[in-house]
Amino acid sequence: MPAGLNKEPNLILQVRLVRKGDDRLVSGPKFKVRLYDKDVFNDDYLGESGVKDGFAEFTLTPGDYKGPAGLDEKPDFYFVVYHDGKEVFRSRVMQDLDISDMGRFISTEGHVVDLGTFLIDTE
Repeated sequence: MPAGLNKEPNLILQVRLVRKGDDRLVSGPKFKVRLYDKDVFNDDYLGESGVKDGFAEFTLTPGDYKGPAGLDEKPDFYFVVYHDGKEVFRSRVMQDLDISDMGRFISTEGHVVDLGTFLIDTE
């Protein structure tokens, strides 16, 4: 559904992955990235992305991380990178992200937020 038809704007989170040692961009079907929102009792699984040309991308709406009562205004995102099903990297928890102050708005896509570039060891 195009961003303009949603009640809530899309939130597009991007992470860039670079291979430790040779600084090449991580890419290919053997890589998967899972995004989570850290919570007190149970972490919320927010989705999975492949990795293409060094980027993993997740499309969410604010309702995906704010919870049913809208109490969690500032999410605590982290992600895990898998290579052939084996965990090869776990990011730190990015606590209390103020999404409204991050990224840029693109009318055809939504609010695009770059969570950063991360060096990972794929061996």
